[in-house]
Amino acid sequence: MILSWEDNVMIQVQNLKKIFVTKHVETSVLKGISLSIPEGQFVAIMGKSGAGKSTLMYQMGLLDHPTAGTIEIDGIHTDTLSQNARTKLRLNSLGYIFQDYALVPELTALENVMVPLLMQGLSKEDARRDALAALVKIGLGHRHGNLPSQLSGGEQQRVSIARAVAHKPKIVFADEPTANLDNAASKVVIEIFRDLHAQGQTIVMVTHEPEYTTYCDRIIHLDDGLVVSDEIRKH
Repeated sequence: MILSWEDNVMIQVQNLKKIFVTKHVETSVLKGISLSIPEGQFVAIMGKSGAGKSTLMYQMGLLDHPTAGTIEIDGIHTDTLSQNARTKLRLNSLGYIFQDYALVPELTALENVMVPLLMQGLSKEDARRDALAALVKIGLGHRHGNLPSQLSGGEQQRVSIARAVAHKPKIVFADEPTANLDNAASKVVIEIFRDLHAQGQTIVMVTHEPEYTTYCDRIIHLDDGLVVSDEIRKH
């Protein structure tokens, strides 16, 4: 899917800065990043450890507050939102996939996927229907009754993907989604991302593995808190 800058902008970042302060020591992690991500684009954010990749994703995903700069999500100026409004925007419009899966160990795969749907206000019946459909879509419908401890790492990550997309978010953020997986499981996860992208899903993925950017439209490289290259790919 080739997108131009004239397409609908899903994420707009202007002069984003993030400074962490610990015991009176200031660490500047993001040093003034500006970028636009169009709707439907599959973006990889790359860079060496400490470059600011995950920090940038956490700011764009509204999981943290930047020190300075602005972030717009689908035209919404997030810096003016109340905490309650930010929470609602995250819940309704954004999906998250983390390298440690972040599944609730006491809940089955189906129940884990149902959680954000129930938080959105869906009935238990509707949440179960949508959650099961999401699990079937990623090939784990037959494991819906299993606890995370009964699933492999790759299967747990696939459950976390189902949870992230079951409510049809506008943007999916994935932070090193293959970091704890072997090559075979990693390829399955990336293929799922490819399929989601083919259906028009906007995806922002942090990764340090070049081989897992095969299906990305764009690769943004960070170094020392700044964008040092921004490559648009043609497939």
